[in-house]
Amino acid sequence: MLNIEELYKSYFTTIYKFLICLTHDIDLAEDLTQETFCKAIKNINQFKNNSKISVWLCSIAKNLYFDYCKKNNKYHTLDIDDVFDLEVPEFTNDVISDQMLHKSMKSLNAETRQVVYLRIIGNLTFKEISIVLNKSEVWARVTFYRGKEKLKEVDYYGKEN
Repeated sequence: MLNIEELYKSYFTTIYKFLICLTHDIDLAEDLTQETFCKAIKNINQFKNNSKISVWLCSIAKNLYFDYCKKNNKYHTLDIDDVFDLEVPEFTNDVISDQMLHKSMKSLNAETRQVVYLRIIGNLTFKEISIVLNKSEVWARVTFYRGKEKLKEVDYYGKEN
């Protein structure tokens, strides 16, 4: 059985940043993060252990966001630029590389930024990314590869070389 407090502490940042990526709204992301954990705790017995718990939580968060959009007739574009400016633990050990990555990520389209975020920051496998985004594993691999290649072409001021 999972300890609820440990679950929250371990995955709050990942789920919160993922929801900011989806909503582009800090307040809504906060609300949906809380709702995600409430729903997860209520339905913890449905977690089958056939994937990482982070994948399960991201799926819950994504579905809650889509439910919110349907209910409120709102649709937002995916964007994770603000994710890198949050006051949460660093993504990497090197602050300079975080800043360079943030600037370079602006050159990627929204879907590619989301895949790169889930792969690098969320530490998800391509199979897990495909589950969260309802795409194929091949799509996730190709999108990540293309995004990585695009990042190599961009200087650290967000301009293509």
